[in-house]
Amino acid sequence: MDVYDGEFLCIVGPSGCGKTTLLRILAGLEKPTSGEVLLKGKPIKGPGPDRVMVFQEYSLFPWRTVLGNVMFGLELKGLSRQEAIREAMKYIMLVGLEGFENMYPHELSGGMKQRVALARALACNPDVLLMDEPLSALDAQTRNYMQEELIKIWDRTRKTIIFVTHNVEEAVYLGDRVMVLTARPAKIKSTIEVNIERPRNRFASEFLKLRMKILDMLREEIEKVMIRSNHSLRP
Repeated sequence: MDVYDGEFLCIVGPSGCGKTTLLRILAGLEKPTSGEVLLKGKPIKGPGPDRVMVFQEYSLFPWRTVLGNVMFGLELKGLSRQEAIREAMKYIMLVGLEGFENMYPHELSGGMKQRVALARALACNPDVLLMDEPLSALDAQTRNYMQEELIKIWDRTRKTIIFVTHNVEEAVYLGDRVMVLTARPAKIKSTIEVNIERPRNRFASEFLKLRMKILDMLREEIEKVMIRSNHSLRP
């Protein structure tokens, strides 16, 4: 598995195949059972400031404001309060939350909370953003809006993003490439280039064709799981 600098790579696969485990290995939170993971030629042996993970849950500190949440990683880096405020505000503006910096998480919508989590991750200035289904808890309209915003932010920052999702349409909309994993134990079934110009039209024939191609691949893997399950249940 190779990930290119500055690319937006989406990963899809059947439930339980190990997508989140893969992200945790990349983050240095778990160790691989074999092989190694390299970042810029150096092995990953644990968590580091060059990688930041954005989770499905917003993981915000409820006692901190938007500004306070985004400042958190900057404070850990040892920046002065004024430097941290200045840097945090830059990313708050980037995700479109200027004017909300003094609000607390309970005062924000789901989409706004996820933008705070994204701003906090970006403020740490990592080389790689690891995103584990970060939009799955949002309603359909907010999710589509956040996908559009995420592409704009990625286009401005050109961070390397590895994005796990169960939503094939989301993967085709966001990714430069879509990596399809097999059922567990996961292997790479196919890596598909998404050669569709941005901004992408979800109803264009080439978009729908690619979406269906990936869905067919996943259906094959799910059928394998069901066949194995049926065999194991036989007396």
